[in-house]
Amino acid sequence: MASKPKSALDHERTRREQHHEADIVIIGAGVFGCAAAFSFANQGRSVILLERWLHEPDRIVGELLQPGGVAALKKLGLGKCLEGIDAIPCYGYHVLYRGDDVAIPYPTVSPEGNVVVTRGEKRDRRGPEGRAFHHGRFIMQLRKACHEHPNITVFETEVTDLVQKGGEVLGVKTRTTTDKEKNLKKEEAFFAPLTIVADGYASKFRQPLLNKTPIVKSKFYALELIDCDFPPQYYGHVCIGDASVVLLYQIGTRETRALIDVPLDCAAASPQNGGVRGYIQSVVLPALPKSVQPSVVKALADGKIPKSMPNSWLPPTKQTTTPGVLVLGDAHNMRHPLTGGGMTVAFNDVVVLSDLLSPEQIPNLSDHGAVASAMSTFHYRRKSLTSIINVLAQALYSLFAANDWQLRALQRGCFRYFQMGRTDEPVALMGGMMQRPLVLARHFFTVAFLAIWMNTVELCGGNVVLGAVMLPLAVVQAVMILWKACVVFLPVFGTELW
Repeated sequence: MASKPKSALDHERTRREQHHEADIVIIGAGVFGCAAAFSFANQGRSVILLERWLHEPDRIVGELLQPGGVAALKKLGLGKCLEGIDAIPCYGYHVLYRGDDVAIPYPTVSPEGNVVVTRGEKRDRRGPEGRAFHHGRFIMQLRKACHEHPNITVFETEVTDLVQKGGEVLGVKTRTTTDKEKNLKKEEAFFAPLTIVADGYASKFRQPLLNKTPIVKSKFYALELIDCDFPPQYYGHVCIGDASVVLLYQIGTRETRALIDVPLDCAAASPQNGGVRGYIQSVVLPALPKSVQPSVVKALADGKIPKSMPNSWLPPTKQTTTPGVLVLGDAHNMRHPLTGGGMTVAFNDVVVLSDLLSPEQIPNLSDHGAVASAMSTFHYRRKSLTSIINVLAQALYSLFAANDWQLRALQRGCFRYFQMGRTDEPVALMGGMMQRPLVLARHFFTVAFLAIWMNTVELCGGNVVLGAVMLPLAVVQAVMILWKACVVFLPVFGTELW
């Protein structure tokens, strides 16, 4: 951490607390906002962190941190935030598909930090590990770190607008509650050469600043299962049914989170069919392992509709248009939460951003030309990791939630690929430990050709005569499966990579 004389720290604290002036104003004390505030403060920047509500949030995503995210968190000096919150280790994934299953542990890593591709060899389970936890507890630890930092002042206030002059953002306007009982509020303003908007998935500033709207095709509905028996322990479980996708992972000593994907146009979840609860009971529950079903029934016993969050895809946007402001975190880029990569992306982004905007690179953040140049670099430098996690999330969701025969063929091919043990590189990519986008493309299309081969064998493998008759159909279907793979992968890959 950059050190300053006590007199300088006191002067900057006075500027923040009394005059509401700093080097950086950050909107949103969530995952990205807290990490960015702490990182910039460690560089000696004076930071104002604004949050509408400072009580412990109650969210159902942002609970699984991949090994790459754990590494980035420690690099930022925030590794201690995983302590004292009953965080649970996660050693990989366990996929269940139509009565069969396969465990996919994270691969081992060399002392230099390179992934060691073992391709199915026996290994110690205690290799790289992610962490799962209650989101709110983790956020409170991040906020505590910010509260305790001498270069950060945290304010509980609602940001209502940006302060702009001559096309440049100078700060923000806020509304602060002064008396909760009487509902009295006062208007305030905070100023800095750079304002960072990190107000989350429901950002009020995304549309006016980026002119972007997230694409939402489904929602996750959440249950908290108590004492759920689901081996293997310390794995994230993905349950793929005929018409459902469920993600389960332990978030505490006794608690397991169940996230149930429900498409927006799902007829089985319509009011006529009992709504979401009816969908869970009639479609999801029978597809879950017998050991899990009692915990789900118990969680549904309160009669309430489970909490939900939209599953959004928002490709990243290059930001060079409005001087004095940046939009980052979930306000800037989102992916389907199926693969649990959101926080890993956020912490990696902070690592990259704080390096590019460090005082050594840009002494004065009023130099908007230098900031714009740094953000252009940021847009591409982050992609070695974020493009992988974002594309994997969207592509795997398309396969796991297959709604046509081509996608179901790819789904079968994907699971068979897992069973063959060709998982070290894919799960290293998913875990944020390997940053090679072209490796992802190679594995995806290997799965596609495996799916084509499996489909061809199914059509033509009965006998020679039948095989000859069915071969033309097999060729046509092969082209259709490959085309579907291209449609699923290439548009997202191209958008994310470029």
